[in-house]
Amino acid sequence: MSGEPSGSRPLAFTGERFVPGTRGEIWVEHWHRYHFAARWAAGKRVLDVACGEGYGSALLARHAAHVTGADLSAEAIEHAKRSYAAAKNLEFVCAPCTRLPLGDASIDLAVSFETVEHIREQEAFVAELARVLKPDGVLILSCPNKLEYSDKRHFVNEFHEKELYRDELAQLIGAHFPEIAWYGQRPSFYSVIAPESSLPLGGDLIETQESQATEARDQLSNPLYFVLAASRARASLDEVPPALSVLADREDWVHRDYENVMRDAEELGAKRIALEALVAERDQSIAALREDVRESHRAKEACDATLAMREATIAARDATIAARDSEIAEKSHEILRRGGWRWWLRLPLIRLRLLK
Repeated sequence: MSGEPSGSRPLAFTGERFVPGTRGEIWVEHWHRYHFAARWAAGKRVLDVACGEGYGSALLARHAAHVTGADLSAEAIEHAKRSYAAAKNLEFVCAPCTRLPLGDASIDLAVSFETVEHIREQEAFVAELARVLKPDGVLILSCPNKLEYSDKRHFVNEFHEKELYRDELAQLIGAHFPEIAWYGQRPSFYSVIAPESSLPLGGDLIETQESQATEARDQLSNPLYFVLAASRARASLDEVPPALSVLADREDWVHRDYENVMRDAEELGAKRIALEALVAERDQSIAALREDVRESHRAKEACDATLAMREATIAARDATIAARDSEIAEKSHEILRRGGWRWWLRLPLIRLRLLK
């Protein structure tokens, strides 16, 4: 199926409700869960709680006898009705997950993905699922693993009301569904080796790490999300035996995005090195300019000192000349007073001797 139905404008992605076409690993997580749940849906009456845009309900309707998608958002339900109107075995209803408009024991399979962590009335929600499910009905539910999703990543999802640890989820579900088959989900890079045949296959999970590549285990460590199948009847779970489920993207978006990120990181690293070289060169230039400024200051100070010395010398000479002029003037007056005009005629010679 397309995931982008024609004839209807897509809902806006708010970060809380996934809509087809949203980029990033989120689309891998959400689509995989519905493909995984489809194994239980064949010929069954199915309920999809918190169906959102309706893409998952439409996928399940390809396998089920009938599917009811329920969501609290009237906008989402109206969108789903328009988008998937062609599926005659599919209906959508607007209702809270704690008050579903369905009869008791009327559903064979209920699925609810990434719902329980968004509500406070978690016990009432699970009790409502138990009410609408047949005694041998199956519940497929997923929610984040609080330890891995939030604690270890130091991450806070503003849309989550109450996240759960494994023991808390086991207690919540086990109160109504004593039989539980646990699965774990973590988006990652996988190397898939598959035969060309489409015959039923057995699963083989090999988990290892680069630093200890010779050591492997056949279980998924530290799942980011819990996915569980629960029922009041063990036989209902045994009808669908455990199997490894791998969702492969034929366009290889995650890997291409990783390559783009790594390429961008390399380019940024090269730019950082070049920038650091420019900064070092700039710092050297600044240091040289500062030294030139300091040298200029020193030269100016030396010049100022020389000028001050010369000015002092000139001032001293001016003072000497002024003193001598004063002395000459005094002697001139004395000569005029004593010698009359004859002394006045000899004054230039006397002045010359005094100046010498």
